[in-house]
Amino acid sequence: MAYLLPHLASGWEVDQAIVNEEDRVVVIRFGRDTDPTCMIQDEVLASIAEKVKNFAVIYLVDLDQVPDFNNMYELYDDCTTMFFYRNKHIMVDLGTGDNNKINWALTDKQEFIDIIEMVYRGARKGRGLVVSPKDYSTKYRY
Repeated sequence: MAYLLPHLASGWEVDQAIVNEEDRVVVIRFGRDTDPTCMIQDEVLASIAEKVKNFAVIYLVDLDQVPDFNNMYELYDDCTTMFFYRNKHIMVDLGTGDNNKINWALTDKQEFIDIIEMVYRGARKGRGLVVSPKDYSTKYRY
């Protein structure tokens, strides 16, 4: 499903996508198109792209093709999703301890839409950290 979403092929394109978007949240999935976790995430992102187009824009970035941000954003996981608004990284408190990014595949479309909407509402109010509508701290029970 990755072919349905726009890809950013260089560090400059990623920077321009973040800097030039004034009114919407920029959602960037960092990962590899061939990774199974990313495939799941891409399917969800592709299915919600039309629903969130008024307040968010979704891009995909291949970690191997664009390694510029790997160290800066600590992109060590197979699939990482991050949010930006008006050239600012928006952190999301998901209850997992890592507020910078989502580093697993969210399979529920409505949950992802809700998270993007919370990011948009919080970012418009000037908040750099928003709280997720759902607590994911118990997602992986040991």
